[in-house]
Amino acid sequence: MAASSSASLKAITSFNLQPSKFPTSSSSSSSISQNLLIPNVAQNAFLSSSKTLKTSKSAHQIVPTKKQFTTSAFFCNNRNSQPQSQPPAVASCTDAATAVDSRSSKVQELHVYEINERDRGSPVYLSLSQKEVHSLGDLVPFSNKIYSGDLQKRLGITAGLCILVQHVPEEKGDRYEAVYSFYFGDYGSLTVQGPYLTYEDTWLAVTGGTGAFEGASGQVKLHQLIFPFKLFYTFHLKGIKDLPPELVCNPVPPSTAVEPSPAAKSCEPHAVGPNFTN
Repeated sequence: MAASSSASLKAITSFNLQPSKFPTSSSSSSSISQNLLIPNVAQNAFLSSSKTLKTSKSAHQIVPTKKQFTTSAFFCNNRNSQPQSQPPAVASCTDAATAVDSRSSKVQELHVYEINERDRGSPVYLSLSQKEVHSLGDLVPFSNKIYSGDLQKRLGITAGLCILVQHVPEEKGDRYEAVYSFYFGDYGSLTVQGPYLTYEDTWLAVTGGTGAFEGASGQVKLHQLIFPFKLFYTFHLKGIKDLPPELVCNPVPPSTAVEPSPAAKSCEPHAVGPNFTN
């Protein structure tokens, strides 16, 4: 019995226990992480140098990188950017609207005489309807001279077109749709559109302007004196700067007998607008 026990003990003692080939749970994650992040460490001369690679047991990551990268989302502020000393200037919509309203709400009057002196070949009647009486489709291009409301200065010309809309026998006249402009030389121009009746006064819309009349809107009263030779206009203008003083005057009361001053009619230098349109 003693000999048998001694032999068994000797056999057990001579048996060498081999360490487990499977990693323990505590080192499993670290081993796998190292195998995934740095494969063939032993064969990589750079990573197998004397420097020790430090790992985090909690995160199981190797942090060393060759280059630092900075990312920022579009909704985040970049910490490296310099703060602005002042916020960017922003146009105030309220201020702009107030300026426009104050400019457009002011109504200015301009008085002009249009006189046909029978020296421009105007008007020209184009009977496109080819009927004996004036009919729809007939056209009347025209151009006349314009004078200041006090008849002391020649200001320029009118130029445009009347389209016959209806012949009105009971009024012995016609109704036209008119589109034409008033040219004031260096002062600019005004364009109007609307009804033109040969037998009574009408109102036309001011559709725009240039020069001193840039941005113009409003309306104009057309007062027939002698069709188609003498007409008196009163503009009610909005949306423009103050009219040049030379255009603001006390008008001569309209009548069939009004005539321009001799100096204005002969276009003497002191009786014309600057570079007036002829």
